[in-house]
Amino acid sequence: MTNGFFEWFGELGIFSWNVLKAGLTPPYEWRELVRQLDEVGSRSLPLVAAAGAAIGVVISMEARYSLTRFGAKSMFPTTLVYSVIQVMGPIMTGLIVSGRVGAGIGAELASMKVTEQIDAVEASAINPYRLLAATRILACILMLPLLTLAADASGLLMGWFAQAMVEPLSFHQFIASGFKGAKLSDFLPPTFKTAVYGLIIGLIACFQGMRTRGGAEGVGRAATNSVVLASLFVILADVVLVKFILVVFP
Repeated sequence: MTNGFFEWFGELGIFSWNVLKAGLTPPYEWRELVRQLDEVGSRSLPLVAAAGAAIGVVISMEARYSLTRFGAKSMFPTTLVYSVIQVMGPIMTGLIVSGRVGAGIGAELASMKVTEQIDAVEASAINPYRLLAATRILACILMLPLLTLAADASGLLMGWFAQAMVEPLSFHQFIASGFKGAKLSDFLPPTFKTAVYGLIIGLIACFQGMRTRGGAEGVGRAATNSVVLASLFVILADVVLVKFILVVFP
């Protein structure tokens, strides 16, 4: 058990080095990168936006009840803005993308591995780490912050709408009050920390897919492990990054 644990991390380290070395050396696979940007970003956008809207409504209802109970209803806009942008938006986006994209990448590469398509790519003098892994990892890194912004916007809009249905509140007043006194350092670090989530999701999914063995059963196992491990490491990374942000941006 312990040997397997350290062996897995050792193989992950070697895989990461191979991907980094391949990704930084030409020729670059721009066409595949653009395709992966569309796959990770555009196709995940509806799901992320819908989840962000649901989170905004839930936080709006909970915040309204709690703040009214303690006589701090005027703090509602600020509470919603900070809760969505600093806390729920980033981690929720990371977990949703790890479920959708992580499973997709893991299953796709695992299927290519067991059908020997990756061996065929390598036999064609094309580096599979550059074509298959580096492009997907970079796409995840680039798209996670943008998806987080979409989730934040959707959450704030629907949170305001849920509040306005109960008590009249103009959107301009909501935004002005919610962002009053806010600085870029309050919102940029929580948003861009999701690039680390993208690195984790892409790296874990590609690693699990390209080391698959065992036919159709191995493909299913790779997809499941990609989601479970990526989600776990995203949560652990969030703990570390929150502490880091609080120290660097007090």
